[in-house]
Amino acid sequence: MTAKAPLIRRLDSRDPTFSQQLDELLAWDVSSDDEVNRIAAEVISAVKAGGDSALLDYTRRFDRLDVATAGLLELSRQELEQALDAIDDEQRTALESAAQRIRSYHEKQKDDGFSYEDEHGNVLGQRVLPLDRVGVYVPGGQAAYPSTVLMTVIPAKVAGVSEIVMTVPTPNGVRSDLVLAAALIAGADRIFTVGGAQAIAALAYGTETIPRVDKIVGPGGAFVAAAKRLVFGPVGIDVIAGPSEVLVISDGSERPDWLALDLFSQAEHDEAAQAIAISPDVAHLDRIEAEMELLLPSLSRRDIAQASLSRRGALIHCSDLAEAAEIANRIAPEHLELALRDPDAMLSEIRHAGAIFIGAHTPEVMGDYVAGPSHVLPTFGTARYGSPLGVYDFQKRSSVIRLSPAGSEALVETASVLARGEGLEAHALSAEARRGANEQN
Repeated sequence: MTAKAPLIRRLDSRDPTFSQQLDELLAWDVSSDDEVNRIAAEVISAVKAGGDSALLDYTRRFDRLDVATAGLLELSRQELEQALDAIDDEQRTALESAAQRIRSYHEKQKDDGFSYEDEHGNVLGQRVLPLDRVGVYVPGGQAAYPSTVLMTVIPAKVAGVSEIVMTVPTPNGVRSDLVLAAALIAGADRIFTVGGAQAIAALAYGTETIPRVDKIVGPGGAFVAAAKRLVFGPVGIDVIAGPSEVLVISDGSERPDWLALDLFSQAEHDEAAQAIAISPDVAHLDRIEAEMELLLPSLSRRDIAQASLSRRGALIHCSDLAEAAEIANRIAPEHLELALRDPDAMLSEIRHAGAIFIGAHTPEVMGDYVAGPSHVLPTFGTARYGSPLGVYDFQKRSSVIRLSPAGSEALVETASVLARGEGLEAHALSAEARRGANEQN
């Protein structure tokens, strides 16, 4: 009789090969394969050169959506209002409640710059201004994500972006009323039913119908990720997103069935998603695994969850909570749950995480939808240097320098010495020309 394959692998930090095993578990190639890159580059080049004509051609080919002109890809205010009317009252209330919480959180991120006067009477500061136009890519097709609309459009709106252009694919012309209702509630200015690399190209370079934007944000599949990477420079981008991740640290004090569901909530995203739990209590890990085995058959997306857990999931037994924190910092997860008796004691030990969920009553799913912070987060270890999407992603900063005659005089010598040290004589002469200007005036 063949033994049943385990639902999720087990690792032990005391195993001599643990470090290697962890590296293998975390391995993920964020770069697109050669064929994906080739196709994305081809699409970008064609849309850049052909504008609307190429955009319509790719929309017919990839989304099976055939319209006579690119103008028909844009949704009217009336169509958005019809979508809002089409959803039920419960859904509308949920969208509006989540939008209010997301807006309230991000309003606290606004930065108005600063200005001060130094000891020489020079005025120094920083201006903070919103971007003029932003493109928001919202995935479509296999699943609809109204939450992504709220989590991307609202921070841009709070930042004061003048125009927010949203693109969302509608394969075979099928639209999501929830997504369109969310766009109306969040405040997107223009919405186009186009997706894939062709949407990224249109936003990056503009067509006769879709305006060129200054920055593109929002998640997407392999072709979208490849396209964002290729257009970076002429246009800004947020991140190149990898598969969704959750890491749960537990000391055995929390309910194993709750933690099993928290792991499933990531694993059901797609087969590449990653769900990991760490605990110094091996019996607790056993209970989590037992609950997962028990709950899996009841999940509607059990096949996806099972594939994700078998490929990239793990239950890790560690020596103590200090080691758990070390492993967490090495992983630098997108989502980190601290399911502990005293989570605040560990919080100071965590250096790398996209979002941290503290305590048993703070599952990651609340961050996905309603807690307030944007759920667009750094993945694949990029929390080592990356941050959640926020108002600051939709702002730019300019340094402001106003030197007084006396203040300029006080700085001439330093500027001159450094310029001559770099071999840049004209730089030095430019500074030295101001010497004595205070007396001349």
